[in-house]
Amino acid sequence: MEREVTVDRVDVNETRNKNQRFVLRDSDGNEYTTFRPQIGNEAAKYQGKRARISFHEEERNGFTNVYLDGITAAQADDGEDRDAEEAAWQTAVEAAPWLIGKREPEQEVDPDELFDKLKPFQERVASDIRDDEPGSE
Repeated sequence: MEREVTVDRVDVNETRNKNQRFVLRDSDGNEYTTFRPQIGNEAAKYQGKRARISFHEEERNGFTNVYLDGITAAQADDGEDRDAEEAAWQTAVEAAPWLIGKREPEQEVDPDELFDKLKPFQERVASDIRDDEPGSE
C-alpha cells in the first residue's frame, strides 16, 4: 500500500538482538516500523516534511504490525497549480474551434498556430482558477 504522509518523527530503538528498529510516526499518529537501516535512515531525512511511503501489514498473534517498505519525496506542493493548469488546458482544447474561428476547419491547422492561439487562453483560464481558490486574496 502507499500513502502520502507528513513525517512527524522517526525513532530508533535497539532490539534485544542488538538490531535497530526504526519507527516512523506520521502527523496522524500512525506508526510504521522497519528493521532496514537504509529505509530507516532515509525516513529520518523527511522529519517534518511530506513523503510518500509504501508499507504492508502483517497479522501476528492477534496484533497488526505495519511495516515500512520504502519512502520517497511527496509530490510537489504545487498540486493545486497543476490542477489549475490541467483544467485550463482542458477548457482551451474544448474552446479551440471558437478560438481558431472555425468549428470544422476544411484543412488541418498548423500546430504552432493552434498553440499560439490556445496558450494565452489557457494561461488566462489558469490564472482565473487560481484567483478564485480560497485563500488566494
